[in-house]
Amino acid sequence: MMSGYVTAIAIVAIIGWVLVEITTSGRKKRADMSDKEKAEMQKEIVNLKSRIEVLEQIVTDEKYDLKKQFKDLEKDKVA
Repeated sequence: MMSGYVTAIAIVAIIGWVLVEITTSGRKKRADMSDKEKAEMQKEIVNLKSRIEVLEQIVTDEKYDLKKQFKDLEKDKVA
């Protein structure tokens, strides 16, 4: 029964260590980036956010769902 607790503690410790390594390595990478690289990354993030907004509008549009239903019906006729 004690070996189960020891195993659980070891697993939690390993997961904690991995999480700490991931977060500290991410900070180091950001610190090593030049201002130009940071600006390019910010530009890309803004671009991606705007693209996501457009995709959200398309997918939540009622016409999108209707067109999908028509396409599904056409597939069923062919099959």
